[in-house]
Amino acid sequence: MIMKRIMNLFLMLMVAICTSAQTAKQVLDKTAAALSNKGGVTANFTAMGKSMGSTSGRISVKGRMFQATTPQAIIWFNGKTQWTYMKSQEEVNVSNPTEAQLQAINPYNFINIYKKGYSYTMKTTSQGYEVHLKATDKKRSIQEMYVTVNKTTYAPSQVKMRQGTKWTTIKISSLKKANISNATFTFPAKDYPNAEVVDLR
Repeated sequence: MIMKRIMNLFLMLMVAICTSAQTAKQVLDKTAAALSNKGGVTANFTAMGKSMGSTSGRISVKGRMFQATTPQAIIWFNGKTQWTYMKSQEEVNVSNPTEAQLQAINPYNFINIYKKGYSYTMKTTSQGYEVHLKATDKKRSIQEMYVTVNKTTYAPSQVKMRQGTKWTTIKISSLKKANISNATFTFPAKDYPNAEVVDLR
């Protein structure tokens, strides 16, 4: 009798865990759908971390592509190549960024990686749904993420991620749908004739 009760409790716990994981996945799917406007989206962001300090700016996103502007730099990513223009140095670094590097700059990049290699749990807070993603593959550069999502619009308001032992938090606001040209996401060399180009690929 006692063993039967224990088994029932275990089954109920497993059902609760599976339901939570499925619900968390559904929330992320709805978030991805909310950000999948054909013409792209724009938003304001503030990124904070112990190693990087704090910086704010504006970002335009279309699929995997993005363009971000901060007081220190302008960053273009066309889905493969990233150009980072350092304003104070008039220098452009060209690179093929890692998953973690993309997430540190583009708060919406999680919608491109969450479907594979992560387990999900979720809780409801006063700020919305908080989805906890944990890497099932130790080789993933981002081992853990917390994504806070609006209950009504499913727009993300905060992404907190861990790479190694370092945490970075990105707060997002003023999300708007847009009609952005693909050319926006490629470095316009003619507009920066004096910039020194450093190829890091």
